[in-house]
Amino acid sequence: MARSRPDLFSTIEYIGPRPQRPKRPNIFGGWVIGLIAMAIALWFGRPLLPFLKATQESVSTEQAALLISSLAGSGRPGDTLAAAALAHSREPVTFDGAYYQISYPGGDIPPGKGNAADVIVRAYRRTGIDLQKEVHEDMKSDFRLYPQLWGALGPDPNIDHRRVANLRRFFERKGTTIEASRDPQDYQPGDIVVWSLADAEPHIGIVVPGPGRRAAERWVVHHKDGDLRWEDVLFDFRIEARFRYPADVQRPASGPGNPLPPAGM
Repeated sequence: MARSRPDLFSTIEYIGPRPQRPKRPNIFGGWVIGLIAMAIALWFGRPLLPFLKATQESVSTEQAALLISSLAGSGRPGDTLAAAALAHSREPVTFDGAYYQISYPGGDIPPGKGNAADVIVRAYRRTGIDLQKEVHEDMKSDFRLYPQLWGALGPDPNIDHRRVANLRRFFERKGTTIEASRDPQDYQPGDIVVWSLADAEPHIGIVVPGPGRRAAERWVVHHKDGDLRWEDVLFDFRIEARFRYPADVQRPASGPGNPLPPAGM
């Protein structure tokens, strides 16, 4: 039997990685994907921006205490109110705008709960002014001059002072109304500011100094997005009104029968 001869032209088996076709260039390179990821992060991170602005100075308890002490000792009513607002801002308070049956006068909802108007009420109460009582008494005398937005037939000391629209009307009637400005130097600690938010809902806060090296700046204490905050957002919203309460006492004009007192008196 004849022996078969080896086929010199038989296929030689290749051992190794399978050859790959050259890949087409990807127009969505790493830099494009990085830009997309950054845009997504910025979009979803927007709610954190106010928080980052407020905490970028790493405000310490000591810094806050020194500022509060300095304001409280100035003797100026606005500084005293700003000190009270700053002290309140160091307390944990979650949003709660619900109706509560509270005592009168001097009543308050449970500690650790509150809304934007409650910041104003609590800060003033620490200075000896009870807005619950003041607003209620003014509404009793002129109820129809206050906003008729809630279907109430008369004043209610449980809730009236906890509504921004009512506080605004009270300050218009009993305080000093000051023209809104975009110049931060026009604002003083203790000024009450009413904003209009994007949803047209009124909002309210108290002007205070900034922390640490930013003490010359004008920040605010307010309750927004569920948190009580001390932050640099005075001009982030449209300012609708600005007040000082108690009303500024105007010095009388000088004249022959009414000379101004010497400086320092």
